[in-house]
Amino acid sequence: MSRPATVPRELSFEPFSGSSAIAAGVITRRMLNGPSWRRILPDVYVHKSSYHPDDHRMWCRAAAARLPPGAAIHELSAAFLWGVDLLPRRGPGQVVVPVHVALPKTARRYSHPILKSAYRTFAPDDITSLSGLPLTTGVRTAFDLGRSLPRADALGALDAVLRRRVVTRRQLAAYIDTRRGVRGLRQVRGLLAIAEPLSESPMESRLRLLLHDAGLPKPTPQYRVKAPSAGKGRFVARVDLAYPQWRIAIEYEGDHHRERATFRKDVYRFNALREAGWLALRFTADDVLRRKEQVAQKVRHAIAERTT
Repeated sequence: MSRPATVPRELSFEPFSGSSAIAAGVITRRMLNGPSWRRILPDVYVHKSSYHPDDHRMWCRAAAARLPPGAAIHELSAAFLWGVDLLPRRGPGQVVVPVHVALPKTARRYSHPILKSAYRTFAPDDITSLSGLPLTTGVRTAFDLGRSLPRADALGALDAVLRRRVVTRRQLAAYIDTRRGVRGLRQVRGLLAIAEPLSESPMESRLRLLLHDAGLPKPTPQYRVKAPSAGKGRFVARVDLAYPQWRIAIEYEGDHHRERATFRKDVYRFNALREAGWLALRFTADDVLRRKEQVAQKVRHAIAERTT
C-alpha cells in the first residue's frame, strides 16, 4: 500500500513515540491525530497499514518505545526476537502472550494488557541491542527460560535455543556457574545436562523428559534407521527417538498426523520399520501429558522384551 507524501517515511513502518516524533519535528500533533495513525500504547503510534495485531515483533517495538533506561525485553519475548518462537497461540498467527519486559527497580510500573512487566536486576553485559531493541542477551535469555518456566516447558525452551544456536551448551554452563543463590538455579543446571538440540518440537522434549524421569535409558534423537543391505544400508526412516541397540523407535504423533497424506506416509513408514525388524511405539499428546506412567511402562516393557 502506498503512503501519502504527508506521511514521514521514517515513521511509516515501525511503532514510535508520538511525543518524541513531535519534539523532533518529523510530525505534528494534528497529523498524528489524523486517520493515518493508530495509537496502540499510551504515546505510541503506528501507521494504520503497518498495524498487525498478531505481530509480536510489532508489539515488542511498541513496548520498547515506552521502556525507561535500563529496561529490556526478556524471557519469552526476548526468545522470540532471537528466533525462538515459544509463544502460546490460540490459532494460526494469533499470539495471545503479552510482551515480557524487565524494569529496573527505580522505574515506575504501569499496566497494560499487552505488557507483562517485572522488576529485575541485570548486570551490564546481560542486556544488548538487536535491530534497535533492548533485550537480554542470548545466554541470559536461555538462563531465564531454563530457571523460570515450568520444568517441561523449560526443557523445550533449552532444546530450542540450542537448536537455533542462540547460545552454546558451554556458554550457558559457564554463565550458570557465575550465578550463586539465584532462584531456579538447580532446575536450569539439571535441565541443561539433558537438553538436546536435535529435538524438533516441545512435545518431543516432554517425551524425552518423561523417559528420563522414569529412569529409562537415554534415547538417541532423530535417528536414521537403515535396513541391512550391501554397502552402508538402505535408509528406512528417521524417527523421533530410538534405542538402536534394541531396534526400538519412539514417535510422538501430533494432530497433523491425522491428515490424509500424512497418515498414508505414516502407514508406509511403520510397515517399513517393522520389515526392518524395528518395534515402533507411537504416542499422542494425551499419552505424554496425561498417561505418563503408562508411556514409561510400555517403553520399559518393550526394552525388556528386546533384551530377553
